[in-house]
Amino acid sequence: MYVTENVLAYDEGAVMTVLMNDPEEFPKESLEGFADAFHKWVKPVYGGVVRSTKVDEGKVAVVVGGGSGHYPAFAGWVGPGFADGAVAGNIFSSPSGAQAYAVAKAADRGAGVLIGFGNYAGDVLHFGQAIERLRGEGVDARALAVTDDIASAPTDEHLKRRGIAGDLPVFKVTCAAAEDGLNIDQVQAVFNKVNDRTRSFGVAFSGCTLPGAGEPLFSLDPGVMGVGLGIHGEPGIHDAPLGSSDEVAKLLVDGLLADRPEGAGSRVVAIVNGLGDTKYEELFVLYREIARRLRGADLEIVDAEVGEFVTSLDMAGCSLTLVWADEQIERYWAAACDTPAYRKGNLQPVEADTTVLATQPEAVQVTREGSASSQETAGRVVYVLEQVAALMREKEDELGHIDAVAGDGDHGIGMARGSKAAAVEAKRLAEQRGGVATVLAGAGDAWSAAAGGTSGALWGALITAFGATLGDEDAPDSDAYTRAAAAALEAVQRLGGAQVGDKTMVDALAPAVEELQSGHTWTQAAQAARSGAEQTKDIVAKLGRARPLGEKSLGTPDAGAVSLTMILEVLAQHLA
Repeated sequence: MYVTENVLAYDEGAVMTVLMNDPEEFPKESLEGFADAFHKWVKPVYGGVVRSTKVDEGKVAVVVGGGSGHYPAFAGWVGPGFADGAVAGNIFSSPSGAQAYAVAKAADRGAGVLIGFGNYAGDVLHFGQAIERLRGEGVDARALAVTDDIASAPTDEHLKRRGIAGDLPVFKVTCAAAEDGLNIDQVQAVFNKVNDRTRSFGVAFSGCTLPGAGEPLFSLDPGVMGVGLGIHGEPGIHDAPLGSSDEVAKLLVDGLLADRPEGAGSRVVAIVNGLGDTKYEELFVLYREIARRLRGADLEIVDAEVGEFVTSLDMAGCSLTLVWADEQIERYWAAACDTPAYRKGNLQPVEADTTVLATQPEAVQVTREGSASSQETAGRVVYVLEQVAALMREKEDELGHIDAVAGDGDHGIGMARGSKAAAVEAKRLAEQRGGVATVLAGAGDAWSAAAGGTSGALWGALITAFGATLGDEDAPDSDAYTRAAAAALEAVQRLGGAQVGDKTMVDALAPAVEELQSGHTWTQAAQAARSGAEQTKDIVAKLGRARPLGEKSLGTPDAGAVSLTMILEVLAQHLA
């Protein structure tokens, strides 16, 4: 059914992903096919893939990852000489903490684990959760956030920038250092050096279309390009006239040379990256002028790559990455590697690792039945979650449109998937006679895993904290629900770091909690949330993916605040 419908839509230029079944299952099924096709290099584990070849004990493991939709990043880089594993979230959504933990745990060889990702809020949050869990088990785990995109933050805030196509050289060099036998401190130092010396700048010619969606995440007028694109379907920081290939080359080269790292020499690695729909021949034409301009600036190109390395589904556009090399960076960049999508030099055949890994998460279980009153409340929780799931499915497109103004447009999809998974898991645990806390703990885990992204992690924490306050014994009264709401707000702020005025879901949740703590009803709390969400129209985004496009977010409410308000209104109906 999906193939037929999408072929018709594709003929009309609306939907670009044609070969799929259920759009919600697209990332999962894609990863399954990838792991089967390239089983000589990778094998599946819950949350992603790891090497299918043997790895020496005592080697520092480097795991990379992020949302799906960027192939060959990140799974295509797993293999000898490169990454030990890759974590794969939903399309443009960060993997859950449980997924990242499972892949890192499978890759660990006793010398510590470095988890690398682009510097996006959801990835920072989810991978951070995995790192904390690994550290709790005695594993030396650390985060490596790539920050190469010059358009996303000024020069003096280099470490606040997001990661785009610089992921390839930064991870390649870092993984080669780990393969060379360096200890975890030394490998991290190599990462810091190559990340500090890597800069990227890109332009978009058209938006990408999520599988199953009827229109692209953004569109550009003919003859216009978005300057400073993101790789999650975000539009550029600003629009500009689309000139000739040589004019685009000048824009990219001039931008990067103006942001040359302090102390950089004259030797560079140049990488021209296609976003998924720009032909290789076009990229070669572009590189021709880029190379001429770099050499004209007295730079020596020690190596170059032209192709698709970090894509954004079917997005038309390209980026230029420059790595200012030194002897160590050049040596590790040139080191041999053998992966499904990227190879250098020649490696001796490596013996296969036949260990079978778990491909399903460890689900929350009812270890002790809840009291009769808590079980009764849990049954009502299931009903409310089912109503929320139905509403989020109905509002999926609306929330996606709001999010697309200054984000990647996936908020509606994430909320629909997360709420659906939460309702299913809550019902399973309620049928096992779980109490409210247990049912909501399972629902929170399921929401986080299915939704991915920042909102997935925050909703998982919110639901879990809400349930933990209610417990599995007592029948909750109005005071208990108020305390639960306050605990949920505290969890969201602690994990996400947002305050009122940052243009996030906190702008709706905080006033709602204040109403409840003042003795007002849930209906009044929902009204306060609605007012708070509406006021986010006048706020410039300060956190998350929308931050680089802060000015574009003016006039549009925060999608997370809007969706939270919708859910509070459902909750108010059942707690009235």
